[in-house]
Amino acid sequence: MRELTYTAAAREALAAAMAKDPSIFVVGEGIGARGGNFNTTTGLYDLYGPMRLRDTPIAERGFIGLCTGAAMTGSRPVVDFMFLDFILDAMGELINQVAKIQYMSDGRLKMPIVLRGSIGVGGSAATHHSGSYYSIFAHIPGFRVALPSTPYDAKGLFNTALRGDDPVMFLEHKLLLNTKGPVPEEDYAIPFGQASVVRQGGRDCRVTVVALAAMLRQTLEACDWLAKDGISVEVIDPRTVAPLDMDTILQSLHCTGRLLIVDETFAPCGIGAEIAAQAVDRALDDLDAPVKRLNGAQTPTPYSPPLEAAVIPNAATIEAAIRDLLAE
Repeated sequence: MRELTYTAAAREALAAAMAKDPSIFVVGEGIGARGGNFNTTTGLYDLYGPMRLRDTPIAERGFIGLCTGAAMTGSRPVVDFMFLDFILDAMGELINQVAKIQYMSDGRLKMPIVLRGSIGVGGSAATHHSGSYYSIFAHIPGFRVALPSTPYDAKGLFNTALRGDDPVMFLEHKLLLNTKGPVPEEDYAIPFGQASVVRQGGRDCRVTVVALAAMLRQTLEACDWLAKDGISVEVIDPRTVAPLDMDTILQSLHCTGRLLIVDETFAPCGIGAEIAAQAVDRALDDLDAPVKRLNGAQTPTPYSPPLEAAVIPNAATIEAAIRDLLAE
């Protein structure tokens, strides 16, 4: 199978969707002739011009409000917000309009809007360009929240996002954008709420690790180190956190008896806390040890590369956390 970068895989999904559906248009800063800060729309401006790839001023609340109205009246807007931190100015629109309008209209109005862009720590982007915040949006009824971790998932989940009638937060970790992986040429879509068992545990596997976004690659590296000592680990990528596929996680936990959640975002009130609570509530008898979480430090993201690296988990800290859990 051919290999594409994560960004190219998502762009392929967007290009194909725009070719089929003239109601899809993209707004954002620099997404026109320049092709986006992360090359998310490179080449599309030449095909569809300024009416369907509309450069905007720095006015996130304004253009999210514009796209909210457009979605209510039959269009299918894609908001390319570059960094998730930037759309925090539009929280009123997002929570009170985008997330609620289908309920408030008794389903008569749809909200087929996709809000996509970069999240995560890395590249010395500092505190205004490193947020993730997906636990906030997963908390709000109405949103779908996707966290693709591979090029294959980027294309498949983006296809699902572009075809649905619900608002989708499509969040792409900046450290994954240039990673490569196998991506089929043919059309395919990955359903939301369907986790992936990325690494199967052996018969003697005694720990399940749920790894989100960029932490998946770090976790797999840690598992390769552990395998040299004969330690088998089952690794699950949730793919989406709203909806969250707890059934796949609990099936694995039933076999292994131990659960570690690895997430670079803050621990308090995070996705790991939700997964841990549901595991205890629904599978207490399967647990051979307490559920553990490994998170980034609850601090603004430093600009300094050494300090930035120190506030998030890495392969070494993940390996240590797995060994500690196995010792419980």
